Amino acid sequence: MKNELKVYRATQDITQEELAKEVGVTRQTINAIETERYDPSLELAFELAAYFDCTVEDLFTPE
Repeated sequence: MKNELKVYRATQDITQEELAKEVGVTRQTINAIETERYDPSLELAFELAAYFDCTVEDLFTPE
């Protein structure tokens, strides 16, 4: 699944570690999502969207 997570994270100027702590996952999970090696659960996708105050569709695009 394509995603804009890295872009949104850069606009907030936060690290993968900081984002991971905010949404309750590991830094490795954030890295795997950003590099498109892992698709987040629906729950995590909504948590990330809520954190960035955007929609899930803004963050993630199905291939």
